Amino acid sequence: MANPTTGTGFALTVERTIAAPPERVFEAFTQAQQLARWFRPGEDFKVTVHALDARVGGRYRFEMRKPDGSTSIVAGTYDEVARPRRLVFSWAWEDKPQDGMSRVTVTIEPKGDGARLVLVHEQLPTVESREAHTHGWNGCLDTLLKQF
Repeated sequence: MANPTTGTGFALTVERTIAAPPERVFEAFTQAQQLARWFRPGEDFKVTVHALDARVGGRYRFEMRKPDGSTSIVAGTYDEVARPRRLVFSWAWEDKPQDGMSRVTVTIEPKGDGARLVLVHEQLPTVESREAHTHGWNGCLDTLLKQF
């Protein structure tokens, strides 16, 4: 589901119900080995986690290798880390400086025996960027679901 705008720029929201407790879902976002297994929009992508310091002010840097061999690197800083319920971090593609910096908020709530995850990515520069990120996040979260 994509929202027209949130704040400055364009935003998207994706949601999933995951058959794991919030603590395990939070770890999937904050532990390098776990994140490398699911943080890709398709099975044919490879992910390298160069940095992941999930604390306020900590940085992350992830490289995605596409099926054609090209790579994209995303990096940012953690603005909020409230284990196991919420993560907020900046988001910038190193190979697309024209897109600037955007912001991702991940909220994880208990739901029955599992968790409800809501991801909001805001301050995207264009509708096209929003649509590309919607596709990417849906692929990533679909892969995450397979981990549990």
